[in-house]
Amino acid sequence: MIYNLTDTFFIAQTQNANLVAGITLCTPLFSMMIALGDMFGLGASSAISRLLGQKKYKLAGRVNSFSFYGALTLGIIVMICLFVFRKEGLSLLGVTPSTYQYANIFYEIMAAASVLIIISLVPINTLRTEGLATQSMIGTASGTVLKIFLDPLFIFGFHLGAAGAALATVVGYLVTDTILIGYTVRRARYLHVHVNKMKIPLSEVKDVLMIGLPASVTNFMTMLGTALMNNFLIVYGATKVAGFGIAIKVETIVIMVLVGFCFGSQALIGYNYGARNKERLTKIIQFDLLVNVVFAFIIALGLMVISPALCGLFMKDQNVVHAASYMLRWFLITTPFIGASMVFTTMFQAVNQPLDAFLMSVSRQGVVFAVVIFIMASVMGYQGVIVSQPIADVITAVMGLGLYYHEFGPKGKVVANW
Repeated sequence: MIYNLTDTFFIAQTQNANLVAGITLCTPLFSMMIALGDMFGLGASSAISRLLGQKKYKLAGRVNSFSFYGALTLGIIVMICLFVFRKEGLSLLGVTPSTYQYANIFYEIMAAASVLIIISLVPINTLRTEGLATQSMIGTASGTVLKIFLDPLFIFGFHLGAAGAALATVVGYLVTDTILIGYTVRRARYLHVHVNKMKIPLSEVKDVLMIGLPASVTNFMTMLGTALMNNFLIVYGATKVAGFGIAIKVETIVIMVLVGFCFGSQALIGYNYGARNKERLTKIIQFDLLVNVVFAFIIALGLMVISPALCGLFMKDQNVVHAASYMLRWFLITTPFIGASMVFTTMFQAVNQPLDAFLMSVSRQGVVFAVVIFIMASVMGYQGVIVSQPIADVITAVMGLGLYYHEFGPKGKVVANW
């Protein structure tokens, strides 16, 4: 989150709405890379936590190596495709003539960094399965802190603009990957990245991908949702897109903390599911819901109060600030529903319910959002575009609750199997 937030903040200090809009239009590119990395990162984390619960330690290590080199291979393929289909990619992102020069350079450097970003998601997620959450945090935070220092140096000191923001991200991820791989090699008891130990049974490949694909779809839907919103807002000018770029980054502060809580519980849920500890599993899920919903309500309420001042930190243009704070308040209204949806999504991933996880993944910023935004934009115009995400949030949370009771209710499938 901070990688994207710092880009927006420092770029916004140029007071160039087209430059901010150009970076915002490329935000889905970053989401896509995270999504592809999560396919192996979250898929491996779910599979490994269950294997550790079943005391299958050697197989858990092999799953980690398989996922690491799978992510590396995928990253190389993605990098090549992004360069080959650069024009088509920029067009899909909604780049206009006024934003092209800024979006293009950011796109090219981020494409080159795709390998670093995609492989980082494996150790970030799998280190937590062994209880090395602090080490995972250190690796991630080190690259982030470095980027915070490099952003103003590259953007203003070296006058690189959008290229500076992208280059700072490359250096940050290079440091993060080095630290995380080092921890995997030196500190992990069961996890490793040995090429000669990456072969795993097809059943485990299926386990990784059946959970990893829905997890990946979640971030793909984030990419789709952002791209859709950008394309609907660009009709109303670069000011609205720049405002959205600021609003979505501030909202992400809340979202990423909620994601952190969900990831924290995911390893516990998977472990207790693998160990068939029904009582502890139920308590963890209930506590996870309580924490996410209550925290989301409190933090969202506070941000809604200070939203104009908060958005004003990014740009002085009052048109952009007004658009950003107005959107932000609408987005924050349904944050507790987002928290509940995230709990349900990660829970289904952890207990190996791929269909339920997939349904949740494609809903909030995917199928449900796409349907809602097309309807609301045609009915209410600009206002309809803004309220479409909150409406999709409520619908997705209600759907998740229904799926939860179907699996874990008194007559649910999980209870019946136990």
